[in-house]
Amino acid sequence: MRYHSSLALALLLALLAFSFAPSAAQNAPAAPPQQNAAQDQSMSANESLSPQSQDKLIREIRHQLILLPYYNVFDNLEFSLNGRTVTLTGQVVQAVTKSGAENAVKHIEGVEKVIDNIEVLPPSDMDDRIRRQVYNAIYSYGPLFKYSDIPVPPIHIIVRNARITLVGVVDSESDKNYAGVRANMVPGTFGVTNNLRVIKSDQSEKKKKK
Repeated sequence: MRYHSSLALALLLALLAFSFAPSAAQNAPAAPPQQNAAQDQSMSANESLSPQSQDKLIREIRHQLILLPYYNVFDNLEFSLNGRTVTLTGQVVQAVTKSGAENAVKHIEGVEKVIDNIEVLPPSDMDDRIRRQVYNAIYSYGPLFKYSDIPVPPIHIIVRNARITLVGVVDSESDKNYAGVRANMVPGTFGVTNNLRVIKSDQSEKKKKK
């Protein structure tokens, strides 16, 4: 069974790092042509972007990641942007998802360099069983069933050596707690880390105002 996931963690992924190094170009002696070329390439990769260009680049990176054909609810993809350099992190079940993410991002206009630090989770029949059982435990549960109707479910289930980590977003603290409790009910696991973020949806905010 194939479960399509979300970059509802798009809300989690935009971890931006900026670095501004002082330039010593005016006082430095002339470098050989080869050295100048290498420096130009490095400066291009770390060139600062305007806020508008940066926002546009972030949206496009998210868009490309969510379109990956093998990316699903059992994967977690994150990225940080430093100038024109994108660093990919997270965990995926299949190596093709890691290589696909790097390939997709490196072809985005404005990206000069991609550092691929995505971890490919070790193959394990036990972990596969736990993934399926945790998925059913969470998404078939009454208060959390609403998330299963979303084309790209926002609660991601990462399993490594029978240890579960929940990442993604929900729209209330109670839903976060429900998900953690349901995951803990699956037998044969060695613990649950609940890293879900609570992001209020527009709908829940409207109800609150009433």
